[in-house]
Amino acid sequence: MHLGLVYQPGNSIAFPIASLVRVFCRIELKFNNSTYVPGYICIETEAKALSIRIFGGNGEMVRKFIFGAGFLAATLMLFNSMAMAQAVRGTVMLVQADGKKAPVADAVVESYRTDIDSGMAPPTKTNKKGEFVLALPAGRKYTLTISGPGIAPAIARNIIAGMDNVDVTVYPGDGRKFTEAEARSSVKQGEDLKPKNEEELKKAQAEYEAKVKEVSEKNEKAKKANEIINLALKEGNDAYNAKNYQLAITKYSEGIAADPDYVGSAPIMLNNRGTALSALAVDEYNKSVKNPDVNEKVAGLGRVKKDFADSAASYKQSLTVIKNASAADIADPKAVETNKIGAYHGAMETFRLAVKTEQVDPAVIEAAKVIIPEYVSIETDAAKKSQASLSLADMYRVTGDSASAIAEYKKILATKPDDLDAMAGAGLSLINVGYEKDDKAQLQEGADLLQKYATLAPEGHKFKQDAAALIETLKTEKNIAPQKTPKKKTN
Repeated sequence: MHLGLVYQPGNSIAFPIASLVRVFCRIELKFNNSTYVPGYICIETEAKALSIRIFGGNGEMVRKFIFGAGFLAATLMLFNSMAMAQAVRGTVMLVQADGKKAPVADAVVESYRTDIDSGMAPPTKTNKKGEFVLALPAGRKYTLTISGPGIAPAIARNIIAGMDNVDVTVYPGDGRKFTEAEARSSVKQGEDLKPKNEEELKKAQAEYEAKVKEVSEKNEKAKKANEIINLALKEGNDAYNAKNYQLAITKYSEGIAADPDYVGSAPIMLNNRGTALSALAVDEYNKSVKNPDVNEKVAGLGRVKKDFADSAASYKQSLTVIKNASAADIADPKAVETNKIGAYHGAMETFRLAVKTEQVDPAVIEAAKVIIPEYVSIETDAAKKSQASLSLADMYRVTGDSASAIAEYKKILATKPDDLDAMAGAGLSLINVGYEKDDKAQLQEGADLLQKYATLAPEGHKFKQDAAALIETLKTEKNIAPQKTPKKKTN
């Protein structure tokens, strides 16, 4: 491996022992892959020889070097200056609204040289007792800046290496941090950072406590929501697997209500609810079509339409939650992408089943008009793209919107002129409009498409018998003979 060293100033200690001089200093070790890890270097001089040992952060020696007298002299000059660093110790205390002081943990303490216009030492942080230690080269003058969550930035001036008991008092604030320019400007102007009066202090403390309360309440709400969501997901899945779709829908809805806009859970619940609603619709359809009671049958099919519409709406809401999520809200991008793809695929299945059962509510079409173009734009499989576009055209045909159906079918035929489903759908829709408007041109166009479809479609294709019967009707009722389409040769 190639090993590089990065010296960190202000972290060296020298120990003279008789004729032996030993210097320890903190470093960072840089490996071939540019990874930096903390470590230490020990330099010993004895008998005109120099020994350098490098240790990792765990205390294990990773390199040892021995050099002669010339290198020793140069090295001693370097580490003589390093060994002159001295510690500055102090505490950071927060003045509370009642006037009492409390230690500030994790406050950032930064130091800037003020004997010149630039230069700063590495920052440090306070411990749980509010204490900090900085190693600063001797003989220089510094100003310290202190910042941290919930406090106003503070400054300690005229700091010299070796000072103990540097006590810094801070006040509640917005947690912002001074830039180097602000710190130096404040020192030159001699600004007092203490609040001007007791009223200002109380106001700052109240604002800080309000923020703490807000965060605490938000965390507690999130905790309770997670408990509800996890339980609802388990109970919903158990109910779905038991084919108790109505209970599954109820449980998934409870999970959604717990945090409806959270991208980490809402899309999962919404997708699952969409799936359960679609399964419930198919179940209800199979029962209703066998029901001899006409009124009950009509009522059942009405519920089927609503369930398909609610399923489509659930998938659409899932996609909306994902679209509206900010980057900060997305903890697991892969999971979010999986849920997005799941929503598209689930919606496509709902549209397919609604067409197959011919139970298409207008709300399903409205959802499809939004979802299908989005799905087609990301789907790479040409067959799936075509099927998605066909679903929208079929939904228009099932609901009797022949003009919209014709427009969608013709879009497909423009790129796939031999698409059997699009041919049949367009032909049926054109004939329907032709009868409504007594338009022979549309009847002829529809008849030609149905004839082409009937010629090319294999036996048993879903519309083949209907197409043949309708062509005969057009011949006898409207005296319209379709153009014959030659069969394609097969090898």
